[in-house]
Amino acid sequence: MRYLPHTEADIRRLLGAVGAPSLDALFSSIPEPLRLSRPLELPPAADERALLGELSALAEKNLRVPPERVFLGAGAYPHHVPVAVDQLLLRSEFYTAYTPYQPELAQGTLQAIFEFQTFVCLLTGLPVANASMYDGATACAEAALLALRLRRGRKKIVVSRALHPAWRATMRTYLAATGSEIVEVPYDGRTGRTDGAALAAAADARTALVLVGSPNYFGVVEDVREAAAAARQAGALLAVGVAEALSLGLLAPPGELGADLAVGEFGSFGGAVSFGGPGVGFFAAREEHLRQIPGRLCGETVDAEGRRAYVLTLATREQHIRRASATSNICTNHALGALAATIHLGLLGKSGLRSLALLNYRRARYARQRIGRARFSGPVFNEFVIEADAAVAARARAAGFVAGLPLGRDYPELSGALLTCVTELHEKTAIDALAKVL
Repeated sequence: MRYLPHTEADIRRLLGAVGAPSLDALFSSIPEPLRLSRPLELPPAADERALLGELSALAEKNLRVPPERVFLGAGAYPHHVPVAVDQLLLRSEFYTAYTPYQPELAQGTLQAIFEFQTFVCLLTGLPVANASMYDGATACAEAALLALRLRRGRKKIVVSRALHPAWRATMRTYLAATGSEIVEVPYDGRTGRTDGAALAAAADARTALVLVGSPNYFGVVEDVREAAAAARQAGALLAVGVAEALSLGLLAPPGELGADLAVGEFGSFGGAVSFGGPGVGFFAAREEHLRQIPGRLCGETVDAEGRRAYVLTLATREQHIRRASATSNICTNHALGALAATIHLGLLGKSGLRSLALLNYRRARYARQRIGRARFSGPVFNEFVIEADAAVAARARAAGFVAGLPLGRDYPELSGALLTCVTELHEKTAIDALAKVL
């Protein structure tokens, strides 16, 4: 079956419209040495049945492990998503509505975005939140750009090395053309927390932003107040990156601990792991930073008849204002992911969210004690590092477990350690079985 829709007549008509005598002439601007003059070195096309059979054979090569035996987190956390979430997402009003430029036609989408922002504010302890971040990594990068705009003349970003490695890499990419300096602060090899003394020493009069993750990449809860004090002493902003948003159902909100910005990933609510994506980034700030927040904010108002209505209150994207004045030109509407998170949080409610967070904490605490081998002593939420070399990890795989993520690639000094995650999906029997294998 061919998937090219154009007939020869269509092609002639298209070429006539653009004034090109042939397809070769259409691509004449491409230098001859760069053009492929032979067929691609690919096997013959398969029919549909043969193709499905080949894909099935490839899929059979994957390691198939029951979810309760996969102890992986590292930024993509496995949680139970109520079936009501997916059912409500099937409503056509939601999955066809993209950008709510016309409020009179998009009240449902605008309300969902507004409620998502409200949940973000409630959980982060900050008064303003947007709804336009791709994921936690890009939200971190946008926090750095916001700080550079607000602290003009300062070009230094101080980042904890215990922040998610992919988030740090994304931030370096975003800031590559800004002339700014990114200084990474080490973590304490005993506790797994950011080295407070090193952080205070690195934050100086040239610093625009101090950025830490809590819980950090090792699952350790940071001392946010200590980081806030270091940032204030230097006259810089403090941003806290949160990869596991469920932790906000139990831990004190970053805003109450002194953070100016809270950024991160809301994918734990309403989203499946799905090979690591898509993400649902969030970005919360203090009110004085409102006009520097990237993307857009939805607001609640009343219409001419006094009825509650929702509108795009502020949009600082390049699609809405002059590109040179935009706070960001790399952000978009993620209303479907935000809606899934909003439905999930609405179903949980305040007490349900806390109960779920406590369940994660208690199971992780039990697993940490039962397995032993803890690499760090700092407090954790639902993720922790254990000492386990390649042989131990291989033994776990042979027994049908994925015991965690090997840390050696991103942290060579931790080449004999695994990052292990425990959520409500991991029953006591599975934890005991893993402990026995390890």
